[in-house]
Amino acid sequence: MGFQVEQKENNMAVITVTVPQAEFQKAVTAAYNREKGKYQVQGFRKGHVPQAVIEKFYGQGVFFESAVNSCINDTYPEAAKESGLTIVSRPEINVTEIGTDKDLVYTATVATKPEVKLGQYKGVEVQKADATVTDEDLNEALQKELEKNARLVTVDDRAAEMGDNVKIDFDGSIDGVHFDGGKGENYPLVLGSGSFIDGFEEQIVGHKTGDSFDVNVTFPTEYHAKELAGKEAVFACKLLEIQRKDLPELNDEFASEISQFETLDEYKADLKKQLEEAKAKSAAAQNENNVVEKVVENAELALPAPMVEMQCEQMLDDYARRMQSQGLPLEQYLQYTGMTVEKLKEQFRPQAERNLKTRLVLEEVVKAENIAVSEEAIDAEIAKMAEAYKIAPEKMKEYVSAEQREELAMDLKIQEAVDFLVAEAKLQ
Repeated sequence: MGFQVEQKENNMAVITVTVPQAEFQKAVTAAYNREKGKYQVQGFRKGHVPQAVIEKFYGQGVFFESAVNSCINDTYPEAAKESGLTIVSRPEINVTEIGTDKDLVYTATVATKPEVKLGQYKGVEVQKADATVTDEDLNEALQKELEKNARLVTVDDRAAEMGDNVKIDFDGSIDGVHFDGGKGENYPLVLGSGSFIDGFEEQIVGHKTGDSFDVNVTFPTEYHAKELAGKEAVFACKLLEIQRKDLPELNDEFASEISQFETLDEYKADLKKQLEEAKAKSAAAQNENNVVEKVVENAELALPAPMVEMQCEQMLDDYARRMQSQGLPLEQYLQYTGMTVEKLKEQFRPQAERNLKTRLVLEEVVKAENIAVSEEAIDAEIAKMAEAYKIAPEKMKEYVSAEQREELAMDLKIQEAVDFLVAEAKLQ
């Protein structure tokens, strides 16, 4: 095998690989041995047809595709490694020469890691995130606790109001024709929650238990069920029950029932402490994000399109796995929402670009500042992984390849770089 590398614009490169004719013919023969059982020629038992006979009946290049794939699998990884390129995309393969008496020649067009020119990265100025817990924050937290501990009381002496919990029967139709998914019985609904189509819940307000009435709505033009999108519908409804929330009193008794404290003042003090810890953590994360964002903004780099495309595909794969873990296959989700794989990837693209730029800039900061991590720090991280998977640390070390260990080391270096940038930043 021989190869040549040609650098192109926009962080692209072409690796031209030559597989000698003799090696290619070996691959063709191997393909014949793997696939000869597929071919039937009169006068020969299946699986015993000579290679020359199959090629005569089915074409000289009948085994070329399989042989080419085999040659590429055998030669591209080595050529990519020896090329000296930092490849950041899948190769786009194009066969340029092939034949029974010729070398196999193919090109692999790849994206390479872009050059990063750091701008100002030390002492960047960003606005400091506010970590103050206000009386309003505390009151909101107390209100949430009251809501969590509220009782639902059935209402018979008034009409439904926003905020009520109701139960309804409904049956929807468009131009007098009922549609799938438009019917529900004894359906629980919180008025004002926005669970139904715009305008639906508002038309329940003012009705009393036992009332039957029509609700008129228009489905959004971007509704996931295309056959309903933009259509006017009528829902025949019956209001079965109205319940209001009965909030407990905010006093010492309430505090003692929901916490370890005997008085409301003690409970408030503890709740405020929790809020302060949470807000301090959130502010630190926000400061970190703001500093890194500013450093990335100050840097210069151009992302090659195939690199972004591969990142989008990885994000799509992650999204599909999350959906599957919730019991909803991606294909079914796409059907329900009217989305396509390409539309989803386009939605992921801005985030994909941000993720890539951030990673590349931080890697450049690591290089510029000669940031290093000890073997002990890497081992400690592996020990955390072992604990999460309930595996002995030494066993986990055996599972971690040299390449994975390098990646883990870079992740730790990048976190060190982030800490360095925040420490150097001017938070105002």
